[in-house]
Amino acid sequence: GGLILFAIFSLVMDVFKIGYYSSFYSCLSAIKIIYPIVQAIFVVVQTYFLWVSAKDCIHVHLNVTRCGLMLTLTTNLAVWMSAVTDESVHKAHSKLKKNMTEEIFRWLLKGNLTILGMRSSSVEECNCNSQICQIFKNGYFWLYPFNIEYSLFASAMVYVMWKNVGRFIDHHSHHIQRLKFRLFRRTFFVGIMLGLIILVSGLGVLILYEVQVNSNTESSKKSQALTMYYIFNIVCLSLMSLVCIGGSVIYRFDKRDMDRHKNPTRTLDVALLMGAALGQYAISYYSIVAIVASTPRDAISALNLTYALLMIAQHTFQNIFIIEGLHRQPP
Repeated sequence: GGLILFAIFSLVMDVFKIGYYSSFYSCLSAIKIIYPIVQAIFVVVQTYFLWVSAKDCIHVHLNVTRCGLMLTLTTNLAVWMSAVTDESVHKAHSKLKKNMTEEIFRWLLKGNLTILGMRSSSVEECNCNSQICQIFKNGYFWLYPFNIEYSLFASAMVYVMWKNVGRFIDHHSHHIQRLKFRLFRRTFFVGIMLGLIILVSGLGVLILYEVQVNSNTESSKKSQALTMYYIFNIVCLSLMSLVCIGGSVIYRFDKRDMDRHKNPTRTLDVALLMGAALGQYAISYYSIVAIVASTPRDAISALNLTYALLMIAQHTFQNIFIIEGLHRQPP
């Protein structure tokens, strides 16, 4: 389900890219227009393949199957690297254009047109001036995160398939548990409502923060936006930490056997969980160092320090809770 959701947004992104690049067909290499078309075909074929075959443990043509799956995995990683690089180049150009005059920006852009596949003699012809062109341009850059997540999502699923090639499963040692989801049972209903309230509130705070910080208002308004942003995140992180600690305590009273069997999916889940947390740990660590070393120290610095410390605590408690839950047998 998650793969299909990201695939749909990736296809929309490819449509926007085709529309944007088609506006520059006179000064753009053909490969730039062909690339999103081929990528859209790849997304459709791969999503169908994973939807049909993700649960298969293949026992014929093992070497060919492993080779094909590893080729698919490396292709997804290459698409992910390309998307990250393209998004970084776009952000760098946006910052340059914001901080420089139009003439200097065009002069610098001439030297970088080889990255974009454009001919430097046609810079003026490649300006995106029409309204529809601007919609395509802004649209596909806003959709880049979905394409990045799709590539990582697909890579994880293909890796698990690769690990499952030739694997024998002992069906007697695994229990089949069917979850009965009842929306209006008290615990489910309260949890969903609280989650939706936090999600909607977070989006509202983020939009307000972006508008206030990026606008040309006085510094007091920006300080208020920063204060609101940090206080909201501190409250959310505190609640998340308490919930994760509470869940770990409940595990102690719920006596279940631990599943120690070899499971490629669970091993990958734990590795990705810990790997993703390392990035957030590094950001929080550098934030703490920067705040402690900076002067003067004001209320914003104190809030930032609290936020960084809570981020480390929340990720630690959350990872312990999730990993312990992954290794527990069903009731």
